[in-house]
Amino acid sequence: MTDVPTGHALWYDLMTTDLEGATAFYGSVAGWTITPFEGAPEPYDMFTAPSGPIGGLMKLPDEAVAGGAPPHWLAYFATPDVDASIARAQELGATVSMPAMSMPEVGRFGVLTDPAGAVFALFTPARPEPAPTERAGPGQISWHELMTEDYAKAFDFYHEILGWEKTTAMNMGPAGTYQLFKRAGAEGDMGGMMNRPPEMPVSTWMYYINVADLDAAVGRVAEGGGQVLHGPMEVPGGDRVCVCQDPQGGIFALHTYVDGGGIGA
Repeated sequence: MTDVPTGHALWYDLMTTDLEGATAFYGSVAGWTITPFEGAPEPYDMFTAPSGPIGGLMKLPDEAVAGGAPPHWLAYFATPDVDASIARAQELGATVSMPAMSMPEVGRFGVLTDPAGAVFALFTPARPEPAPTERAGPGQISWHELMTEDYAKAFDFYHEILGWEKTTAMNMGPAGTYQLFKRAGAEGDMGGMMNRPPEMPVSTWMYYINVADLDAAVGRVAEGGGQVLHGPMEVPGGDRVCVCQDPQGGIFALHTYVDGGGIGA
């Protein structure tokens, strides 16, 4: 058991085909410092924002590449009992992508695929973690977005596993409803869910990196060999975002706050 709030995103891993290339790209775009993590069973580097470590990167396994898995980001959501949460997730239709395992001084975690096909991880840390903030700082992940087959069913699943609560439901016109959600007990939203568009082949999570200057960061995306997929654009509340792809094919988004509101506030 830990005192970390259930449903809080504790860590983010990038699974990639080119460690050196991804290190250079995200170090430039997000301003992260990258350092090797000693003691990992496989080569593993940590991403560190000004506030401290936020995640890491490791090589996408060859068997995953052979099976068609693209480079992708993976979030680890806190739960007081990872084994019980995994068992409950399976009862609700999730499948286990990686059985729960323990790392000394780190914690116990497992990777799941939700009933609609989106991959996520559950994590019970071995030690108390810093209390989550309501607003992301530079280089931190500020928003968690799920594109899925049926956002209402997806929300029910994650509510049961992680206790997330619905907040505002935004009408996106032809794109349908964008359902905002928050961690239980939190003041601000942590993300949103919506039905994926027809051109998106699978359900997936996407994570937004907070940057001080969106346009400058978008410029570094292009300079580093990445692509801009959508944006930059303003979203309700005045914040600005841009959806991007890294040189290896991993999808992520950039986000800049505007004082007075917006996503993640």
